[in-house]
Amino acid sequence: MRNNIIMMICATALLGSCHIYRAYDRPEEIRTDSLYRGMEADTVPEDSLLFGNQPWREVFTDSKLVRLIERGLAKNFDLEVARLNVEAAKASLLGARLAYAPSFMLTPQGTLSSFDKQPVTKTYQLPVSASWEIDLFGKTLNNKRAAQASLKQTEAYRQGVQIQVIGGIANTYYTLMMLDKQLDITRGTAEIWKRNVETMKAMLDAGMTNAAAVHQAEANYASIIAAIPDIEYSIHETENTLALLVGLPGQSIERGDMEEQVLPETFVVGVPLNMLSNRPDVMAAEQSLAVAYYNTNIARSSFYPSITLSGSAGWTNSAGGVIVDPAKLIMSAVGSLTQPLFARGANIARLRAAKAQQEQASLNFQKTLISAGNEVTGALLAYETALAKAEAYRKQVESMEKAVEYTKELFNLGTSTYLEVLTAEQTLLSARLNQVANDFDCMQSVVSLYQALGGGRNDEQQKD
Repeated sequence: MRNNIIMMICATALLGSCHIYRAYDRPEEIRTDSLYRGMEADTVPEDSLLFGNQPWREVFTDSKLVRLIERGLAKNFDLEVARLNVEAAKASLLGARLAYAPSFMLTPQGTLSSFDKQPVTKTYQLPVSASWEIDLFGKTLNNKRAAQASLKQTEAYRQGVQIQVIGGIANTYYTLMMLDKQLDITRGTAEIWKRNVETMKAMLDAGMTNAAAVHQAEANYASIIAAIPDIEYSIHETENTLALLVGLPGQSIERGDMEEQVLPETFVVGVPLNMLSNRPDVMAAEQSLAVAYYNTNIARSSFYPSITLSGSAGWTNSAGGVIVDPAKLIMSAVGSLTQPLFARGANIARLRAAKAQQEQASLNFQKTLISAGNEVTGALLAYETALAKAEAYRKQVESMEKAVEYTKELFNLGTSTYLEVLTAEQTLLSARLNQVANDFDCMQSVVSLYQALGGGRNDEQQKD
């Protein structure tokens, strides 16, 4: 009769706990369409090669930059920490898997006793005990699944750090080249203005201009000279930043020229569904939701009985009140079922908390998806904007170079003032600096788009 009651309790519990055995599946309310603003999912073939799937060596071809990225992937401090976090998650998963196996313990005991000055009696036990909880209601199963999801989340975080390292090194490298170009332009302009000041002074002595024009030329020359230390300081600090990214103390960084850089000019971003497998932050957010889902199942498992089998076997010389020698074999086995009835609301509170955390993880996943789509469209727009401005800046620089040349010719003919020559040269300097800054924006937007699409996340791709 008692066995029948236990079987009925277990059967009822099993029927009511079917949900706790289900593996995580993405909720239907989480949609992946319309993530790209102004782009429909069916406008891009799903089997197309995504820009984010290209190996980073095909995106960044400068040999000096390649060596820096290789060193960064091997020596970057944040990436090393992320790798160690993955190892810790693997150890946690191993512990969750071993929870299926029974636990064994050796617990030897010895006693010395004497009563009323009688001879000392020696008793001992050498037992090996074992305990095994039968995972009838999925507690161990969900613990293992949660550990697996946590490992995937940690690995996704490592991939995200790797993407940031590659993108950070590339952006900082391009920043250095932009600063180098700005420094060359500024120094070249300073030399021109130095000669201009000398010319203005000679003209003042010849009575061809006034002191105000000379002072204005000197002020412009001084402002250009003052800009050079600022650029040199920026170069110094940017080199230190790049050195830290590759695990080095601050030092000079070998680099190429801005004009030599070749970056992709056409991109396939792919459909939003592909983003789920490319973006490490999206993967991490989904695995966080999976962990929360399994933690909710673990909280549900607390409402169901736990069945534990335990036993021990060994030798002892204590047979009740009698001491025998040699020792005799002793064995025992126990089976227990524990059904929670009332735990001061702790189980209910734990389940409510787990459900709330699962809902939070779901909202964070949706937010991460939308943010990912915004980053992709933002990077694309930034690239298209910089590309559209590039032609305008090129024409502006060409026009200003001709303007400076023509103004000088007119001045030599006596039909223009030297102030007009100075103004034209000042405008040319601004145009050249703006052109360099826009070229850098174009390069930076390519890097940002590559990062937004999850580019550089896989070590296997780096070796291709």
